[in-house]
Amino acid sequence: MTDNKFTIVRLSVEGDKFELLVKPDPALEYKLGKRADISSVLVSDEVYSDANKGSRASSEKLMKHFKTTDQAEVARQILARGELNLTTDQRRKMVEEKRKQIVSYIHHSFVDPKSHLPHPITRIEAAMEQARVSIDPHKKAEDQAKDVVDALRAILPLKSETLKLIVRVPPQYAGQSYSVIKPAGELKSEEWQADGSLRVVIEMNAGMRGNFIDRLGSVTKGTAEVKEA
Repeated sequence: MTDNKFTIVRLSVEGDKFELLVKPDPALEYKLGKRADISSVLVSDEVYSDANKGSRASSEKLMKHFKTTDQAEVARQILARGELNLTTDQRRKMVEEKRKQIVSYIHHSFVDPKSHLPHPITRIEAAMEQARVSIDPHKKAEDQAKDVVDALRAILPLKSETLKLIVRVPPQYAGQSYSVIKPAGELKSEEWQADGSLRVVIEMNAGMRGNFIDRLGSVTKGTAEVKEA
């Protein structure tokens, strides 16, 4: 049962099936953390064992698996753990968004072993098209990236390469630049100098170098010093 008005969230626990009737777009927003009000998601408060047949889940099974018979609480658990049956339009949009995330991940995490530079995004997209890569809209992009990279290697040379950079930031930009530096890789050392300046040694994927230098340069107005260790 999937149309523009309602769809199903399914959860299987130890062989027992539980289903909710939900509104497609609000349910997706809830699953993505963009909506908190569960009442705006549910079409019905009922918990079903088979929504298509109208078969309700027994109180005994609710108590066994959810430790409560409160319909709202059970619904919260099913929404949190269950799989949303996406509409055709939702699936298309989510697959496209996930594809963009995977392409971005590969672009920033791998380089061409000959040039030691990231492949252009258009080249990665073309290789994925050629390899007929299948994207799972429910699975995290990074979790899918390994399989995608394996599929692309016959078409596109890819190498995960790391490098160490020594970064020096003058005192007036040290504090705000830290939020750019810290998530960019693994900090090998971190020294706050007496004058308030910051010196770090950071290890990161080689493909991230250009983007990191651009972002750091923007925050520090080009005053940061970056060189390979």
